Amino acid sequence: MRSHALKAVAIALISALFFTFTYVLNRAVVSGGGHWQWAVILRYLITLPLLALVLPFQGGFGALPYELRRHTRQWLTWSSVGFVLFGVPLTWAASSGPSWLVAGSFQTTVLAGPLLAPFIYRDERARWHVAALSIGVLIVGGVMLLQFGHSHGALDASAWLAVGAVVFSAFAYPLGNRMILLHLERTGTKLGPVQRVFGMTLASWPLWLLLAVVTWFTVGPPSLREALLAGGVALSSGVIATVLFFHATEMVGRQPTALAGVEAMQAAELLFATVVGVIFLHEALPGPVAALGAVAIMVGIALFAWVSGREAVSDAQDAVADRGA
Repeated sequence: MRSHALKAVAIALISALFFTFTYVLNRAVVSGGGHWQWAVILRYLITLPLLALVLPFQGGFGALPYELRRHTRQWLTWSSVGFVLFGVPLTWAASSGPSWLVAGSFQTTVLAGPLLAPFIYRDERARWHVAALSIGVLIVGGVMLLQFGHSHGALDASAWLAVGAVVFSAFAYPLGNRMILLHLERTGTKLGPVQRVFGMTLASWPLWLLLAVVTWFTVGPPSLREALLAGGVALSSGVIATVLFFHATEMVGRQPTALAGVEAMQAAELLFATVVGVIFLHEALPGPVAALGAVAIMVGIALFAWVSGREAVSDAQDAVADRGA
């Protein structure tokens, strides 16, 4: 169980690397004169056919068609929350703040899952876990230090608006993911991570198509550059990163602290974004304050992995004791 939890955390860390390209490529779209609307719309429109190519090698559709027909409302609702309400504000923020600010603000998702738990679950998971929240506060503190280090302690109004938009998306993403997981758990439906991502992407398509029509008539058709960059986001984030992340959350779905630890691995996106920014965007190296924040984030990630492993061992011991009784 311990190795199982640690493996899930490692997979989530790899997914964070691919998620990082979202911030970089979205920023490239808007900084190059493109429209943020097409960046997010095309990402999800392109993601679906890419997933369709992978699906035959991951068990095909399985129970997904029956599940979507029987529980259409749940899939439309939580897919819209987890993908549309996540993607739109996150991508809009790329036009209002630098990539490091967007990546940093999204790390509030570390606290989102644990804070939402009492409002989502109706079993032993419906409580706040002190360990997860405490380490989450450490990571968010590191994020703030890194942000203020980058901005020399001064964020203007547009930057704060970007922070607010990204914090909103940081809560929408784990909420949609957890509610679909909980729905599948309650119905006893078995879906693999690729099937789950495909189903959520398909269920969010009505809103994306509607937004595409509105955007076409308000800002015009997308350029080839916008389409190519959106395709890069679709492949790296919409397919690779999302499938890896969903697989990791599925592995520890009934271990609250381990699940929070998996979600916390997204904090590494800020570190990856900083490195990419320095190398490819020619941003300045982080100063002492920012470096201190980076250290705090890495310590928090290590602590989450450790706590996840301890919880897994404890759960296994409790299961053995119950069987013995």
